[in-house]
Amino acid sequence: MSGTGERDEASILHVDMDSFYVSVELLDRPELRGRATAVAHDTGRSVVSSASYEARRFGVRSAMPVARAKQLCPHLVLIDPDFTKYRAASREVMRIFREFTPLVEPLSIDEAFLDVAGSIRLFGPPTTIAQLLRARVREQTGLPASVGLASTKHVAKLASQRAKPDGVLEIRPERTLEFLHPLPVEAIWGVGGATARSLHSRAIRTVGDLANEPVDSLRRIVGNANAERLHELANGRDAREVETERAEKSIGHEETFAVDQSDRAVLERELLRLATRTGERLRRSGLDARTIAIKVRYLDFETVSRSRTLGEATNATQRIYLTAKELFESLGGTPERTPRPVRLIGVRAEQLVPAGSDPAALWSDDEGWRALDQAVDEVRGRFGREGLTSARLLEPRRDVVDPRSLEDPV
Repeated sequence: MSGTGERDEASILHVDMDSFYVSVELLDRPELRGRATAVAHDTGRSVVSSASYEARRFGVRSAMPVARAKQLCPHLVLIDPDFTKYRAASREVMRIFREFTPLVEPLSIDEAFLDVAGSIRLFGPPTTIAQLLRARVREQTGLPASVGLASTKHVAKLASQRAKPDGVLEIRPERTLEFLHPLPVEAIWGVGGATARSLHSRAIRTVGDLANEPVDSLRRIVGNANAERLHELANGRDAREVETERAEKSIGHEETFAVDQSDRAVLERELLRLATRTGERLRRSGLDARTIAIKVRYLDFETVSRSRTLGEATNATQRIYLTAKELFESLGGTPERTPRPVRLIGVRAEQLVPAGSDPAALWSDDEGWRALDQAVDEVRGRFGREGLTSARLLEPRRDVVDPRSLEDPV
């Protein structure tokens, strides 16, 4: 690095495993290589977890409903997901990454940032390290990987996307703006649909347009919180370092229903179940949450989110549930029915802090609930999760087909 803290070489790697779940499955089912394949439960209400590049050529994408994927690709081969297998493969891949540098920051089960500045003397220049790493991953696991190299995390991630499948793309520091500025503005981290529409309305369509827009003008378009960050990224500036220990930013769970639900009693029971699991994970991780959020997806696929910041951080199941329930009620409807049929519902705990670190919790109204949670956790620790269950949660769940644990990220 230079004295200014900016890197003189493309020594940040973003490694992204290609079609990870599908690639893991093909190790056991090589006869499917070259065929349009996806990992998903074979039900119309499930979504695609991973799609092969052959399937992607037909328009099949991750998070797409299976019914739609089959319409686009009638000969699509579906494989039931095996997340235990994927987690084991991920651990092996991350172990290999750490053979090249201790500075590894996992972003999810199938991608990570690596800082290889300190490994150059041992292994050679960053591009050589990238090729050695890919070869070792392929040799030891049989899995393909794509690698982007740059002087910043943001550009390295963009480079890996353009290196796919199974390739390497290096963006030298002096070529950063040449690479960035022709890209669509949506390529910038944090530019979603609503932000992109606002920018497009002002004729800001490329990253270069964004970079050339005065920050004061951007503040009027995207707000104070986003303007400076987007402007910095568009100009190739990103001071974030590779973090070897990432704290969880949020913990949550969501459910997809086999049959769209309008019955408020059924949905509130699912909210309780989701809040219970979220609270358990918070306590197991030694964390409290300052913010509780819900996510609701309706029959027409419109997705809405609501959140509330609490007066005190908590991991009490009942507080999480009551907050989620109030947020859900704010979406309207009658005491018996929701305004529209619900396809998916989720609960998330955000703004996580170490348990007990919030001074307000010393006078917590949740003290009784916390004591109850502790007792329940102890019983479940001895006898399993079924050892003690709320009576409201005993009713069979025939209509939930896609339960998900949400981690951001681990």
